[in-house]
Amino acid sequence: MKIVILDAETVTRNDVSLDWITELSEAQDYGYTPNEQVAEHIGDADAVICNKCLITDEVFEKCPNLKYVGLFATGYNNVDIQSAKAHGAVVCNVPAYSTNAVAQHTFAFILNHYNKVAEYAKTVDDGDWVNYKLFSYFGIPTAELTGKTMGIIGYGDIGRKVAQLARAFDMNVVTYTRSPEKVTDGTNVCSLEQLLICSDVVSLHCPLTEENARMINADTLKLMKPTALFVNTARGGLVDEHALTEALNNDQIAGACIDVLTFEPMQENCPLRKAKNCTITPHIAWAPKETREHLLEKVAENIKCWLEGKPVNVVNK
Repeated sequence: MKIVILDAETVTRNDVSLDWITELSEAQDYGYTPNEQVAEHIGDADAVICNKCLITDEVFEKCPNLKYVGLFATGYNNVDIQSAKAHGAVVCNVPAYSTNAVAQHTFAFILNHYNKVAEYAKTVDDGDWVNYKLFSYFGIPTAELTGKTMGIIGYGDIGRKVAQLARAFDMNVVTYTRSPEKVTDGTNVCSLEQLLICSDVVSLHCPLTEENARMINADTLKLMKPTALFVNTARGGLVDEHALTEALNNDQIAGACIDVLTFEPMQENCPLRKAKNCTITPHIAWAPKETREHLLEKVAENIKCWLEGKPVNVVNK
């Protein structure tokens, strides 16, 4: 059996090993594959592993041997699921591998916003504390999280972990979820409108679907408090970036912390690039070394199960 890895550099970056995968069978490792070369790189392989490369109907047509698509990810919107099924190919993802990392990054954003860590560090670098007349200066207002309301949109593994951390800071937690019956920890479930109105922090932790694309838009942003912080570590397509930019620049909300964009890598004309009070990181919430090691181990386990005739984490049953 032959395995092709299309975009290993999205996971490895020379600090984690692909051995879990390459030890299983003959393997061809491509660090990066442009979408127009996906079919060429797969060739006659039986299995392909990728993160963001597009596995389209055309790819399945050109690669008749392809019977397994493994993802370095939880999301699978880069794969034509129906075409995979029609061609007898199994598609497997890795659910819940980055729960702790994404929750940690979410609170890194929140704490930086309320404690102004980066802003104060810059003033110290600029010499403002040197020979200051008092032992402390606090010209940039900070605030406690205690008593504030955390609104979590999406209450899967990551949403629940974020709620756990929020409660550790004595925050109130509310959630809007498509599966309210699965909320069994006492969290207050409410409508999206109610959540946006009452929350001091609004954080997205839901998958992107056709139904919820651009759910954060001009209309929903108008419901938020002018003191509210918006956080997105989920999917860029959930947000109308032009509407968010306008809301920020007009002080309609207090700030935004963004780890994901509609188009990645960031385009030069991305409206959020110069938006007021907007902190952007380059899709790194999932990327601690330990998280990526865990991901690669799970990807290898998925392949082993498929080879044994007992595939797991199948998304196109």
